[in-house]
Amino acid sequence: MADVDATKSLSGLLNGIAQHVYYNNTEVTEELLKNELYRELSHEEFRVLHERMKGLLKSIATADMDHAQLEAFLTAQTRRQGGGGLTAEQAAALSRFWKSQRVRVRESLLAQSCWEPGLRGLSWRVDLPTAASRGDADHGGPVALMELELGRAGQDSEFVCLEFDETKVNQLLKSMSEIQESIDRTVHRT
Repeated sequence: MADVDATKSLSGLLNGIAQHVYYNNTEVTEELLKNELYRELSHEEFRVLHERMKGLLKSIATADMDHAQLEAFLTAQTRRQGGGGLTAEQAAALSRFWKSQRVRVRESLLAQSCWEPGLRGLSWRVDLPTAASRGDADHGGPVALMELELGRAGQDSEFVCLEFDETKVNQLLKSMSEIQESIDRTVHRT
C-alpha cells in the first residue's frame, strides 16, 4: 500500500512540475505540491526531491528522448552510487510519465521557443501605372505591394504594408540571395 501511495505521489509531483514548467500553470507551486503530496517530508527533503525530478524531466525533455534513450538514461540513473540515483519505482514513474506526456511537453517547448510576433500571412501584387498617372515622373514603372500579417499567439493580427519599385525589388532579391548563400555555407560546413 505504501508503494502505491509513493508511486501516486511521485506521479503527481511529475505532473505538477510539468504543469508549472512546461504548461505555464502558475497556480501549481512547489509549496502546493509539498502540502498536497509530501506532507511527511521536511521542506529541505522535499526541495531536494523536487529539484532532482525537475532536473531529470528537463534532461529528458531537452533531449526529446525516445523509448530506448529513456530506458538507457533511467538505467544509468538507477545505477548511480552515493545516494544520487533513482529507485526502480521512481524510474518506472518517470518512464510512465514521459510515455504519456512526451508529445505535449515537446509541443510546449516548441511553442515557447518560437519568436514572437510571427508571420501569419503574406500577400502581394504588382500595380501598373494607369494613363491618368503617367504624368507623375516618380511612379513611371510597376510597383510591387506587399502586405505582411504579423501576430502573437492569442492576439489580433497587425498588418504592415510595403511598397517597392523595380530597383528596391532587385535589392531585396539580392539580399535574400546573399542570406541563402550564407545559410548554405554554414549548413555545408557542418
